[in-house]
Amino acid sequence: MTTKLGLKHIQAIAPYVGGRPISEVAREYGLDEAKIVKLASNENPLGMPKSAQEAMLKAAGDLGRYPDSNGFELKKVLSERLGVPSGWVTLGNGSNDILELAARAVAQAGDEVIFSRHAFAVYPLATQAVGAKAIEVAPTASYGHDLPTMLSAIEASGDKAKLVFVANPNNPTGSYLSAQEIEAFLLAVPAHVVVVLDEAYNEYLPVEQRYDAIAWIKRFPNMILSRSFSKAYGLAGLRIGYGVAQPPLTDLLNRIRQPFNVNSLAQAAAIAAFQDVEFLQQGFELNRAGLAQLTEAFDALDLSYLPSAGNFVLVKVGDDDDAGNRMNLELLKRGIIVRPVGNYGLPQWLRISIGLQEENAAFIHALRDIVAQNKVLTG
Repeated sequence: MTTKLGLKHIQAIAPYVGGRPISEVAREYGLDEAKIVKLASNENPLGMPKSAQEAMLKAAGDLGRYPDSNGFELKKVLSERLGVPSGWVTLGNGSNDILELAARAVAQAGDEVIFSRHAFAVYPLATQAVGAKAIEVAPTASYGHDLPTMLSAIEASGDKAKLVFVANPNNPTGSYLSAQEIEAFLLAVPAHVVVVLDEAYNEYLPVEQRYDAIAWIKRFPNMILSRSFSKAYGLAGLRIGYGVAQPPLTDLLNRIRQPFNVNSLAQAAAIAAFQDVEFLQQGFELNRAGLAQLTEAFDALDLSYLPSAGNFVLVKVGDDDDAGNRMNLELLKRGIIVRPVGNYGLPQWLRISIGLQEENAAFIHALRDIVAQNKVLTG
């Protein structure tokens, strides 16, 4: 007789699967690593800014000592720019850490955590990890967050609802919520329910879509704002993000986070990257041009796609539930790594990260070739 070890709700978790590494694809398909294009993980195609590289190398001379557990210098830079006390900031091992800390701080077995279908995969994982019940709300017709329906789910749960995750822009659909929609939602959410506004892709929003989320933090004590240095700031490999909330929630997060959850190199690089306005603008402009490049190609191929406010775009590549996997396999054979999203309940779609102009062009060339050879793949 075999005895299963561990808690049942932990055993039930399907581990998060990231985008495939270039080296793995090269080995599997016998390809030259240098010629493989990876558009799978929403990374910054510009890589790490030079300012962050220099700061990181300088910090490397002191790696025999533990990092600053409180992240004083980074919090100081963040608080000055954001206009909040440094005590309102929590540093995380990626913004993913902030999401998990929020779940651990406010939810447990018997509680309910609410999020949208087709939202970030970590929301259900963080919910399962604390033994809470996940309430997945159907999206809008355009695959975005249906905030009125999410409010109805909160009301239906009574006192069981403890946490709501809202992503803006949302990964993997790229959907966007306006300031008016979010503010109305925050005003209607009961005070005992914590709202995490996940803004991992906030820096990619066009100017006309931007809003002041920090102003909401100052008004709503039950809100946590989560942001990342992995995307627009090019520090994905260093794993660093941050959360902003009023002291009662920040205190809870800091009680349960690991004491040295953000290493010295990540802190130094983040300080430099956060102040590198030129790099941020360069990445923004590259992303807007790349989004146009991809969507124009999809239009020419008569492929459906979702409007995106992030650094990726979701494209439909067929009408049956194996279309995404088939197209993904054909692209892999040609040295193009993209992201199938069947695990998000979207098996007919692929998520394409926006790369450099030449990387986007290589993907488009491969896509055209596949479509031309096999119409079945595109429905």
